Amino acid sequence: MSISLGAALEYQSLKSAEPRVLNNVPESLDRPVRWVHSSEVLDIAPLLSGGELLLSGGQALAGVTAARQADYVRELAARGIAALALETGPALPEVPAAMLAIAQTAGLPVIELRQVVPFVGVMQEVNSLLVSESVEHLQRGDQASHAMAAELAHGGGLDQLLAVLSERTGAGARLVSPSGLTLGAAGSFDDGGSLTTVDVPVRGVLAARLELHMPDDGDGGFARVAGERSVDILGLALLQRMPPGLKELAGIELMRAINSGSQHWQLQQLGPASGFPVKGAVAAVVIRSTGAGHLRPAVDALLRERVPHSASYANNAELIALASLGDEGVVRGALNRRVLMDSLRQLEVPAGSLVAVGPLGSRISEAPWSLAEARRALDLAPAGKGVVDADALAVELLAQESLDLATCEGFVQRQLGAVVEHDRLKKSELMRTLTVWLDTGCNTAQAARELHLERQSLHHRLQRIFELCGGDPRGTGRLAALHLATRLARL
Repeated sequence: MSISLGAALEYQSLKSAEPRVLNNVPESLDRPVRWVHSSEVLDIAPLLSGGELLLSGGQALAGVTAARQADYVRELAARGIAALALETGPALPEVPAAMLAIAQTAGLPVIELRQVVPFVGVMQEVNSLLVSESVEHLQRGDQASHAMAAELAHGGGLDQLLAVLSERTGAGARLVSPSGLTLGAAGSFDDGGSLTTVDVPVRGVLAARLELHMPDDGDGGFARVAGERSVDILGLALLQRMPPGLKELAGIELMRAINSGSQHWQLQQLGPASGFPVKGAVAAVVIRSTGAGHLRPAVDALLRERVPHSASYANNAELIALASLGDEGVVRGALNRRVLMDSLRQLEVPAGSLVAVGPLGSRISEAPWSLAEARRALDLAPAGKGVVDADALAVELLAQESLDLATCEGFVQRQLGAVVEHDRLKKSELMRTLTVWLDTGCNTAQAARELHLERQSLHHRLQRIFELCGGDPRGTGRLAALHLATRLARL
């Protein structure tokens, strides 16, 4: 169950805050709000699942740099929240213009709350309505699913199952294959209204897409719930109609085994059965996206074109794949991995999607490790990074695995404590400047381009950094320690 953002702003508890939308995101007031949440924690994004209206008093935002404010907005937009509502007042007199510009680019509506209201009251009023209506929708959705199960048990085909779903929801129901072929349909598909789509997987493979066309006066929220509750029944019907082959089933089981970190002997058995070589370089790919199932055909096509052998598996909002990179040695495997990464950067993915490529494994037995490292790299990578290379985060991954947080913090403080303190007091960006400069191999011209600075301005910043950390580190043996400290600071 959800309500529109515009409707949420009309509830008295929120309307009393005199809300005002500050940026012009298209159709922002029509965005569905699935839940109302409040938090002053800047690292809240990983705990959100999308569709939230996030309320914040702004105290934490007021005390951080413009770069951190920008990251905060990007991270929330990447999670697909409905909107960010910020309370302005003594702590945050106004929402920074730079933040609004980033939010506009990222497609995140930002709302100013001009009066103080108790956030707990807002959450109680809106969320209680969402919960009560969600329970009702779930009960009715289960009833529709049970009716479809009874129809299937009596020999009904796809058209009959969809007719039951259409009658229960009042929506036109159509099942479409990944290639666009209509597999079954029932009900009306007149112009107007709204369209809801639900993925229908069979044994982890996207087998079809359920389209529910709801008239303007219908209950779109209930149609989605009923569609989601009917996925298993439709999957059974599809399995009866077109059962997968043994090779396809072996490929699914191979990816499940890799995903669960199964023992090597299981991978050695499943590899040949699915047509995947057990020897030779491999690399795992992880895509986290609300459209993971829809992306699978495009990812499979890309892998077929770029690598000799591949396998993939879609599970909830994550698509995982394994690419065979040849048996011509590590050097050739590394080159093929770079080609794969370049190809993935050209892949069209929904906004907010995250893609990572794991490190090179020497054989299929190292596939679970490559997959695990790719996932850890996604968790460490900055928001909006594009395709994340786990090898580029090797230092952070090793430190996270081998060093406790206190050790990391102590090392950063000893090496760059004065720089960190300067940023805190002056709201400067010396740490970010130093990080970019070191990441480019101390290439001042390239660092200036990445920071959007004049070279002279970058020189001034570097001079200040050198004063704070004991001199120019080039040629002194301290360069590696400073670079390590900037990398550890990201943790």
